[in-house]
Amino acid sequence: MKHNFTSGPAILPPPVIEKAVEAVKNFNGSGLSILEVSHRGEDFDAVIEEARKSALEIYGLGDAYEALFMTGGASTQFALVPYNFLNNKAAYLDTGTWANKAIKEAQFFGQTDVVASSKGDNYNHIPKGYQVPADADYFHITTNNTIFGTQLHHIPNVDVPLVADMSSDIYSREIDANKFHLIYAGAQKNLGPSGVTLVLIRKSWLEQVKRAIPTMFAYKTFVDNLSLYNTPPVFPIYVMMESFRWIKQQGGLKEVEKHNNEKAALLYKAIDELPLFKGVAATEDRSLMNITFVLSKPELEKEFLKLTEEADCVGLQGHRSVGGFRASTYNALRKESVQALVDVMTAFSKKHG
Repeated sequence: MKHNFTSGPAILPPPVIEKAVEAVKNFNGSGLSILEVSHRGEDFDAVIEEARKSALEIYGLGDAYEALFMTGGASTQFALVPYNFLNNKAAYLDTGTWANKAIKEAQFFGQTDVVASSKGDNYNHIPKGYQVPADADYFHITTNNTIFGTQLHHIPNVDVPLVADMSSDIYSREIDANKFHLIYAGAQKNLGPSGVTLVLIRKSWLEQVKRAIPTMFAYKTFVDNLSLYNTPPVFPIYVMMESFRWIKQQGGLKEVEKHNNEKAALLYKAIDELPLFKGVAATEDRSLMNITFVLSKPELEKEFLKLTEEADCVGLQGHRSVGGFRASTYNALRKESVQALVDVMTAFSKKHG
């Protein structure tokens, strides 16, 4: 069995993959593949409606919110958020590569205030003690930084609309989602294959849109048409629906978070106690989803990586901007896989420590 630590597209629960395979062969007993059914048909109507309801229900969001299924990944949302809602100025927290890219897109639409940044420290921590302008149209955060292995463990309380890119930690823990006016996430970390982007939006916020916006760039289009204005990404939405079912079967976010905490604690313990290994992110800001670490003897990196691959631990090469290694421990990764990696680390440290 492969232990998949890839940062994305990432591991999915085996039952979800099994259901997806069945649907590709014969969807709902129709004799047709999910890949070839109409997005206007009754069978898919049931899928997208269940996915929509589950997306809201799991986060405790009621009728004030809508779940949208869009395309273009989080990178498109970097532009759509300011296109729709930046009228005067927006505030951003710069905590990593993707947060920085979101800032650059917002600058096309208006004044963009960066309230704090950890870029000078290669994004190894989450800035604290910043002030959000009271007259900002919204405040944008990135809750988890995939490349650098940091995470916001406390959602800020602000007096302006709060927007979050949750691409790499969505539905991984309990949060008060009602604090947000908009949440967006590419599906390919915790929800499904790449190709669909989930947006959770407070519908009343649409009243703040001031500029004329082309049809497919307006959130209102997707709200008014329940994400069916044009052909949506049918198969990824189906997989997302099955992922929501899996989350519920685990006992909801409380149990999912417990499992994720256990996995992260196991790996961070090894990083902190084994002499050859060192964590990259500040301890108080360590991510539960993307765990970054380096070797104290960089010349041994190739040997260590080879041993992990021989133990069927794959996807551990760190991002080039950080170096070292990155273990992505998304929802579907089993604790046994983390233990397999820790076993390799322990043996390697005994050999070279």
